Amino acid sequence: MWRALPGLTRWLAAGALAMAWCSASAATPAAAACAWNDWATFRRSTVSADGRVIDASTENQVTVSEGQAYGLFFALVANDRATFDKLLSWTENNLAQGDLGGHLPAWIWGRLPPDKTGKDGNAWGVIDTRSAADADLWMAYTLLEAGRLWQERRFTSLGTLMARRIVSEETGQLPGLGRTVLPGPAGFRLGDNRWRLNPSYVPLQVMRRLAALLPEEPGWAQMTDSSVRLILETAPRGYSPDWVEYDAASGFLPDTATNAESAYNAIRVYLWAGMLAPQDPQRARVLRQFVPLADYVAANGHPPERVDTRTGQPGPNVGNGGFSAAVAPYLAALGRQDLARAQVQRTREMAAREPLGYYSEVLALFGLGYLGGHYRFAVDGRLLPAWKTGCRAR
Repeated sequence: MWRALPGLTRWLAAGALAMAWCSASAATPAAAACAWNDWATFRRSTVSADGRVIDASTENQVTVSEGQAYGLFFALVANDRATFDKLLSWTENNLAQGDLGGHLPAWIWGRLPPDKTGKDGNAWGVIDTRSAADADLWMAYTLLEAGRLWQERRFTSLGTLMARRIVSEETGQLPGLGRTVLPGPAGFRLGDNRWRLNPSYVPLQVMRRLAALLPEEPGWAQMTDSSVRLILETAPRGYSPDWVEYDAASGFLPDTATNAESAYNAIRVYLWAGMLAPQDPQRARVLRQFVPLADYVAANGHPPERVDTRTGQPGPNVGNGGFSAAVAPYLAALGRQDLARAQVQRTREMAAREPLGYYSEVLALFGLGYLGGHYRFAVDGRLLPAWKTGCRAR
């Protein structure tokens, strides 16, 4: 799903997205917002009037639950309650059968193919009813944080119900690993003692916060521990895989379906790592694990698009602008500020030449918004948006 966003591209090209400083402006009588031009442009270009994040580059004009979850997070970071409410309402009504507390959201919605409708392809609806754990985790986290930051009990209630449903529907008790996040409710158990997992689905910030907010559910603390192992033990050569298999007897094994490739899923692992709080007890280990990636960027000026994680051998293609935006916080966290700035600049230059597309725009919102000071994470995973902690002045 790669949607071009010309407006955001122009803004990136101007250089403002990379280091956008916050300026106070009245958002509500109770709180100020910090100006975040990249979010404003993304909202205008990609979010429909009724709250749907649209990937217009796809044939079916799809919306995925991931996009809705990320949109909710960005709206909360921006203190944009109006857009948050629209995104939440659309998600609940169209992906969760009108009840987000009772149903995890379907992962993809769009124009239905004729073979599903018996019509001419102009009907719209859910294309695949299965849920996706990465979207659900971010959505539950964001709802709970919105409940705290905006003092809205409904959001807290919805986030709690979602979190409990994630445990019951999207996790498993894996021998030797413990309670672990599964990518979805079905299709990821490969046999009696083997599962398929995704390291990019378990940001430690999100896992720590859910564990802290739901102490009565011990599964979250266990899943934080298994997530640390999933992140660290699947990257022996310094590159995280998109997918990995786990065998009860043998431990983590290369994923056969993707040939143990590191690509468009795994790029998020470095992004989440770079945004860990300095006091996080696993931060030093996680940052150290991926130093080969940082060294590759230093030697080549860009991240690789694909890597064979079994050998550590990068493929011939370079990573796109979104990849650069994603690795920039990681490089900054390592103290390699010059490399981080160079990747920010590369994102701008690539965006000036051609549109980045939906997924890369999202990576840019996360990575460059973080570097611009729009948000941080506390050691327990709490979201610290600039509109609460103080907008940065020029």
